Amino acid sequence: MIQLFNKPHLSRHNRNKFLNFLGSWLIAAILVACNQSGAETQTPTSTSTSIVNPTGTAQATLTSTPTSLTSGRILFVVFRDASSEIYVMNADGSGVTQLTDNPEYDNYPTWSPDGKKIVFQSQRDGNDEIYVMNADGSGVTRLTDNPATDSFPFWSLDGMKIVFQSDRDGNHEVYMVSADGSGVINLTNDPADDSLPNWSPDGTKIVFQSDRDGNHEVYVMNADGSGVTNLTNNPAYDFARGWSPDGTKIAFVSEREGNNDVYLMEADGSGVTRLTDNPSQDWAPSWSPDGAKITFVSNRDGNSEIYLMSADGSGLVNLTNLPSNEAYPVWSPDGTRIAFVSESGGKQSGNYEIYVMNADGSGMTNLTNNPDHDFAPDWSP
Repeated sequence: MIQLFNKPHLSRHNRNKFLNFLGSWLIAAILVACNQSGAETQTPTSTSTSIVNPTGTAQATLTSTPTSLTSGRILFVVFRDASSEIYVMNADGSGVTQLTDNPEYDNYPTWSPDGKKIVFQSQRDGNDEIYVMNADGSGVTRLTDNPATDSFPFWSLDGMKIVFQSDRDGNHEVYMVSADGSGVINLTNDPADDSLPNWSPDGTKIVFQSDRDGNHEVYVMNADGSGVTNLTNNPAYDFARGWSPDGTKIAFVSEREGNNDVYLMEADGSGVTRLTDNPSQDWAPSWSPDGAKITFVSNRDGNSEIYLMSADGSGLVNLTNLPSNEAYPVWSPDGTRIAFVSESGGKQSGNYEIYVMNADGSGMTNLTNNPDHDFAPDWSP
């Protein structure tokens, strides 16, 4: 397994809980990075003077206080002691507000397409279930009620449906539920493990991961579960898939050349193209809102860094270029900014913060800047 970050300094009991949380979060990171939507926001104006061009040889400098203003809000998760809570802040780091307050894990929040609701995963009733709440944290409603694990929810484009994965039938399957909790449907209904569903931009298709043919492959199906098709059909592991904003292409990660690289294919599985070619590990591709660029995470320089390339694999740039570990790049809806997670105190610090930077890697700003562990940024639509 790729190790993105080092372990924080916790008691053994809390460390185990944190590692379980982190493992869940890393999968969520891949999903969120592959499922972003666009919305119009104001263009930020940076006032920082500590910027180093990421294409140069010098290392970038992190700023501890906000240096630019961007409209919108950012959801994030804070791990403190033995639980995690969901917070929201303005995109400049101001107005931090705690939305959940529960002794168990509240995790993996994502905005509804209209920005009025938040779906999330919680253990507050003894096991992982899917919940929804208003954008201000009020009106918490439990959508699933099953002794199994229900996890990784995603909104449909119209905000009426939510897909998630569940092991309630003894193996992981892809399910769908209405936004009010009614009409739970098993979409995959196969003895293999089907997981990590992700809606197409037009809401007519769902891509997911399955080992039904003996190894992990990328599959697609219609939104009602019909028409299941193996898109990758390769003896190596293929996973971590993300639709292009126009829905015509899918970026994914494959081990078919012996290590994790980023690939691109048409939405029907044809025209597979290898975008990265490096003996290190490249993962978590994320499309810019205009579909022209793709960010991804790589350890090719000895630590986890965020890279940017054109959608055809050209123009590769290390955006973060820091000695610490960085991951989880999430584009702002207007494509001018990227939120990410940094192990800001250095590779051995175990302190994770939410940062933002301009899309060219300049203007890095620590938004959270506190001793707790901050993860999983998600921009409001």
